[in-house]
Amino acid sequence: LSLSLSLSLSLSLSLFLSLSLVTRFSWGSGEPRNETGRNYGSIDNNGWHSVYSYPRTFFCYRAIVVGEEKTWEEALEYCREHHNDLASVASETETMLIQRELRKHNTTNNVWIGLRFLSRDWLWVDGQEMDYEAWSEEGKPLCQHPKMKCGALQVRGGSLSVWEAHGCAERHNFICY
Repeated sequence: LSLSLSLSLSLSLSLFLSLSLVTRFSWGSGEPRNETGRNYGSIDNNGWHSVYSYPRTFFCYRAIVVGEEKTWEEALEYCREHHNDLASVASETETMLIQRELRKHNTTNNVWIGLRFLSRDWLWVDGQEMDYEAWSEEGKPLCQHPKMKCGALQVRGGSLSVWEAHGCAERHNFICY
């Protein structure tokens, strides 16, 4: 299977792929149609379909769980050097995708995410807006202890996939994207 992967989850829960040289897959009836201009594919319950364009809105996110235990700053540096950044968890969809990826790994109880307390507020280090929040039962920490300024996602015990403030010098696994 050779794909030019820009795998994306569309809002209608169809998948979008930019295809090149797909040799074998679960094609729908009469597919693929090897016609000029059919450079895209979509997936639904009936299999793959070749299409001319894919006008639907789509969402692209790839979470990478790193099994090394690092401080928050070391994790940030690692993600920026080897991937893009520490993962922001800016929606329920991203939370779901990260949860699915985390289930494949044996991690520390908490994993670093790209959440940092700066200038009296919590911010995503990649610059995304803080439109979605998933704080633990204690809620969003507003007056941070000087050493508790880095955000982690709870993976084991208690409420799963909630954000918590942790000391930046703690060592945890982490999620890049």
